[in-house]
Amino acid sequence: MSAEPRPADFRRASTAALADGPLRANFRRAMDGLMAKRAARFADPVEWRDLRALGAAIRARTLARLPEHLVRLEARCRENGISVRWAETTEEANAIVLEILRRHGATRVVKGKSMVSEEMHLNDFLERHGIESLESDLGEYIIQLDGETPSHIIMPAIHKNRGQIAKLFGRKIRDAVYTEDVDALTAIARRVLRRKFFEADAGISGVNFAVAETGTLCLVENEGNGRMSTHVPPVHIALMGVEKVVPRLEDVPPLYSLLTRSATAQPITTYFNMIGGPRGPGEKDGPREVHLVILDNGRSRMHADRALQATLRCIRCGACMNHCPVYTRIGGHAYEAVYPGPIGQLVTPQTEGVDRRADLLEASSLCGACGEVCPVGIPIPELIVRLRTEAAAPGGASAVLGRGGARHRVESLAWRVWSTVLSRPRLYRAAALAATRLGRLVPAGFPPLSAWTRFRSAPRPARRSLHELADDERIPDA
Repeated sequence: MSAEPRPADFRRASTAALADGPLRANFRRAMDGLMAKRAARFADPVEWRDLRALGAAIRARTLARLPEHLVRLEARCRENGISVRWAETTEEANAIVLEILRRHGATRVVKGKSMVSEEMHLNDFLERHGIESLESDLGEYIIQLDGETPSHIIMPAIHKNRGQIAKLFGRKIRDAVYTEDVDALTAIARRVLRRKFFEADAGISGVNFAVAETGTLCLVENEGNGRMSTHVPPVHIALMGVEKVVPRLEDVPPLYSLLTRSATAQPITTYFNMIGGPRGPGEKDGPREVHLVILDNGRSRMHADRALQATLRCIRCGACMNHCPVYTRIGGHAYEAVYPGPIGQLVTPQTEGVDRRADLLEASSLCGACGEVCPVGIPIPELIVRLRTEAAAPGGASAVLGRGGARHRVESLAWRVWSTVLSRPRLYRAAALAATRLGRLVPAGFPPLSAWTRFRSAPRPARRSLHELADDERIPDA
């Protein structure tokens, strides 16, 4: 029997990442460049303010009537010839994909970039059922070769430098000549992938925007692999979360502009694909069948809470990660989650349970940078604080999965004592007197203080309390 997977532990993983010099150098170089380029794209503060407000309003308006828009999307897609399936869990979504592939006798699949497929752990699932699933996005292809998961939601292989990729290609790709030239490395990958596109029995993609008004699936990409994955194989399976719907086609351009400029600092990506259905009579390309799988996976639970509903505004641009002082120093793998960084600190605890992933809620300095750069105005720091509260709250009915599961008896007792002391003046004065006289005798390495003083100077109480100093000056109590 195989050993049980080790439970996620952010403290252990982040400590290991901080000790990895090359990893930190790779991230520092990449993040500095991304932040500078994004700032240049939003150089006009008035345009940024107005466009951001419009994007936030579109997303909030959509979520306010989400069920209605999803029903309309399904109806329009079916009118266009797109088969629509619903999945409450990732297990259900995997089963639907497998059913479609087996119905067509598919044994080889090419995939465009899709974070929902990462949620589903789709590649591993298909491999266990004898189906080859090849990532066609260059970054995803690189990490698939190395048996890794994405380190960033936009740039999955951002943690690797060209030397590491050159060595990887030399080990994993037949007849690959060692080179650190970026164009040559891209050509090596392209040679492999081109053949796979035409050999594939089906293609799988994500969805950036799904337009309820027209039943159109929109895909944003730079490499052309998305178009090849969706148009060359005879069957196309699109995967999306319920929040990806937008009401009207005119809602797409402002969100598209915010996405591309926030993610890669481009005014527009190389390709913007709009899929309206399978190949029609007389058309020479396109799939014969298009299937849309719409996944919930805890999103309805987020939607039920009016504050946490803002999590679903996310357009997956990655800007919050690029500006986070924690993420930029440790990278995505330290989070041991599908979604790393600040947005992952909201999504992961809400899908897996705040009791199981309370460690991620402490992986933030609450500096506010993520909230400032979010193109759709998600108040990320405030929501992290809210989830921290939920994790330590007394049990009870809540839209938050695992509420109260991270509550510690000792900590709860400490806060009750603190509350009691602060609410009783005589007790407070006695405690203040004890702190000023005895506080300096407490050793810095004494638990639980040692957890704080490991990286900080130990707090040292003043020798005399404020009340004592006021009494010396004959200042009366208020």
